[in-house]
Amino acid sequence: MTGSEVHPSFRLAYVPGVMPTKWVRIWNERLPDIPLDLVAVPAAEAGDLLRDGGADAGLVRLPVDRTVLSAIPLYTETTVVVIPKDHLFAAADEVSAADLADDVVFHPLDDTLDWEHPPGRPAIERPATTGDAIELVAAGVGLLVVPQSLARLHHRKDLTYRPVTDTPQSSVALSWPEEKTTDLVEDFIGIVRGRTVNSTRGRSTAPAAAQPKGKRPDTGGARRKPAAGKTAGRTSGKTGGKSARGGSGGAPKGAKRGKPRRRS
Repeated sequence: MTGSEVHPSFRLAYVPGVMPTKWVRIWNERLPDIPLDLVAVPAAEAGDLLRDGGADAGLVRLPVDRTVLSAIPLYTETTVVVIPKDHLFAAADEVSAADLADDVVFHPLDDTLDWEHPPGRPAIERPATTGDAIELVAAGVGLLVVPQSLARLHHRKDLTYRPVTDTPQSSVALSWPEEKTTDLVEDFIGIVRGRTVNSTRGRSTAPAAAQPKGKRPDTGGARRKPAAGKTAGRTSGKTGGKSARGGSGGAPKGAKRGKPRRRS
């Protein structure tokens, strides 16, 4: 081994709000010799990063360019509205998009929801990031509608959130360049899909010609028959026993035995 050899590694991109911790832990347990490097990337830039080879795969938000990238949807998030804790909506279990009509609702430039008609009154200027919008909500200037994971990511003690109905939802997927479906990508696909270590899907390290342990090879011949003499002896012995009992004057089975009667 020389110092110039390059050891394999796996680069996993992830967008804000996505927590890859569980999958990274499983990776490290199953493939301890292959480092997994995490690459944080804004949601809007994730597709370009994967296309340009900046990561082997990514946990991204849909949609993605399916002409270049493969994607496996993992889950869909609840959409929530971020509000001050003393806001009227804080007393409700959930609100609808129509309930937001009288409030200023921020739509930052990195918004991950695919709006056809954004709810609420538009702000004079769109915040650059979700983090900037959170600061404005805390200042009491307006509200913010985001996937729940982003509300948790930007948690503040003076803010809370409630589910919003009748709004788009954000779906998270595992994505990678279709032409670069490597063995390591297949390994990570197996992890996120919950396959076990011994799953028959994916790569197999067992020899193709391996035979199940303890199984005798099939010789292809018929089982040996017992010798004719032995078979006849066993059969005739049992038959002869029955004939002796039944044909030698013995009492039939079940008959009562007693003293012989005198002839008159």
